[in-house]
Amino acid sequence: MVRVTTTNRRGMLRAGAGLVAGGALAAGCGTAPAAPSVTATSGAAPPTRAAGHPAATPRAAPAPRAFPGQPAQISHGPRTRPNVALTFHGQGDPALATSLLDAAEQRGARLTVLAVGTWLDEHPGLARRVLDGGHDLGNHTQRHIAVNALSETEARKEITDCADRLKRLTGSIGTWFRPSRAPTASPQVARLARVAGYPHVLSYDVDSLDYTRPGADAVTRKVLAEVRGGSVVSLHFGYPDTVAALPAVLHELGRRGLRAVTTTELLS
Repeated sequence: MVRVTTTNRRGMLRAGAGLVAGGALAAGCGTAPAAPSVTATSGAAPPTRAAGHPAATPRAAPAPRAFPGQPAQISHGPRTRPNVALTFHGQGDPALATSLLDAAEQRGARLTVLAVGTWLDEHPGLARRVLDGGHDLGNHTQRHIAVNALSETEARKEITDCADRLKRLTGSIGTWFRPSRAPTASPQVARLARVAGYPHVLSYDVDSLDYTRPGADAVTRKVLAEVRGGSVVSLHFGYPDTVAALPAVLHELGRRGLRAVTTTELLS
């Protein structure tokens, strides 16, 4: 029988510790590292969904609605109220789009985004991002081509394909339709949009010309020289000039007592 002394007890403990460490190293070979534990500095752990309880489904987006007294093609809202609608063609770099939405929301502005269907195909999460920010979301055709120049069959497909994307992503075909590559819709396109479920075509009375890349100062000057109560302003995602111009535009609108609201609110 081996007598355990203070000296050999220390040796046995050291040997045991070595075996434990060696076992841990062996178990880690060829395996992925464990996920880091959540600490107080990294935020709370995500909530656990109880078994048998499905995840919450986002509420469907608003559907198009008719505005009595408004024409089939709307270019502006009431001139007697201190509201304007900043409307954006939804296409281009998603990072710029997100930056623009963030900048608007930080200043209490609400926008109207007319999304291109192919853009939604590439960046489907942006549809819900727009809605979650309190903005209007609408249809700007599937491929952003000259829809007024298409045959009836082709034009219908451009409208309905984008509507289908919006419906799949948000539960609604969107609140507005705007024709692509034209400020107003041809009679044929206006009729096809109405059949697809859009009572109005959304045009505009102020064109920022930001797509010509004139610089942020030029975009700001153009908008502020023409905007007034009830205006619907045409702008675009995807252009750094527009993102850079937005804070100055919103600041001056506020100084004039004008609020940037959704088109739905502008007409309500």
